[in-house]
Amino acid sequence: MKQILTSILLVILMAGCSIFSKDYNLIATSYKATDKLLKGVRDIHHLEPRSNGVYTNQPILVTSFVNIDNVQQSSTLGRVIGEQIGSRLAQRGYKVIEMKMRTSNVFVQERTGELLLSRELREISFQHDAYAVVVGTYGAGKESIYVTAKLIRAKDNVILSSYDYYLPIGPDTKRMLQKKH
Repeated sequence: MKQILTSILLVILMAGCSIFSKDYNLIATSYKATDKLLKGVRDIHHLEPRSNGVYTNQPILVTSFVNIDNVQQSSTLGRVIGEQIGSRLAQRGYKVIEMKMRTSNVFVQERTGELLLSRELREISFQHDAYAVVVGTYGAGKESIYVTAKLIRAKDNVILSSYDYYLPIGPDTKRMLQKKH
């Protein structure tokens, strides 16, 4: 009887600990970040008509999010966040250019993703006829990953909207962070 009680308590304790190490819903978090970026642009647009708006017919490029400590490095997490933000933009009716289909002058490395170097931003956006580019960075702390997403006007690198958020480091995010290539 004592062993059964001990086993039950151990199972309860382990289940309780797993609550603290669970991952956030990354899809919902990426979608929320996208919606906040779009809301930021709409809010600006209402203040300054025709100066900073992004319309659904204007092409947008979305890059892989990069490690803040090495902007030429991404991870599975950075690629997934970029993919999900692009997906949400398309769901919202925006014209998103698929970077994997057009690789000229975009730094695409196998298993790294699409990295847009700032000095090439204007040239690449002209080639792809992009009005705006979504870029982002992430940095891992001890218990959280801090993410910054920015929607940048391609012609002059002006930040139209930005959104900062964090993700607790759970088993999935930890694995995705470790897969750097």
